[in-house]
Amino acid sequence: MSKTNQPLRKILIVDDHPINVESYQTLLSDIESNKNADYLIAFDCEQAYNAISKNHYNKELIDFAFIDISLPPYEEKNLFSGSDVALIIRELFPNCKITIISMHKEPIWVNQIQKSIMPEGFIAKSDINYKIFPEIFKCIEKDETYFSPSIINAQKLMIQKNINWDEHDSKIIQLLSEGIRTINIPDYIPLSLSSIEKRKANMKKQLLLNSATDRELIDIAKKIGVI
Repeated sequence: MSKTNQPLRKILIVDDHPINVESYQTLLSDIESNKNADYLIAFDCEQAYNAISKNHYNKELIDFAFIDISLPPYEEKNLFSGSDVALIIRELFPNCKITIISMHKEPIWVNQIQKSIMPEGFIAKSDINYKIFPEIFKCIEKDETYFSPSIINAQKLMIQKNINWDEHDSKIIQLLSEGIRTINIPDYIPLSLSSIEKRKANMKKQLLLNSATDRELIDIAKKIGVI
């Protein structure tokens, strides 16, 4: 098959700031292998959902996705962040290479995203510049993973503190720190209330070595720098 007859590479970019989307697309377009790429653009969860659904319906693949975590929600489909959008892509396009881009780099948050999505790229916005962005893409394009320095440091802190939590544990303490009551957490993650209570008890044991209140759990997590 000639090069001109090959299907276009499709790259999805999701960010609620148009200037970021334009910058990412410009930088990606300058890469030789992306000269004829087809770009799918979305500025919120609803637009992202529609683009993903349309491609899946038409049996057209999405090859790469660059997703900001903080996005306007699409409550009708229970999509509240870029993390939810990424999980849909993982389900419908398992071979798509996902890069998460975010201003957040707290260790517990990083741990939750990493274990739930397993992205090929994970970049803190503070680490991005116009020189390194094309190199990040080329690394991911070669079936390698790329985590930016701030993300790597966040992961190291979890290891140094000997904290072995899965994505649900990290999400629980994240929700608690946001003021969500334990009784309401089952509305956010697929766990029973009893399972959540057991996980909280285990987290308190790891960080405090004894029983403690939720407030004490949050305070010690902040003190050691994981949230």
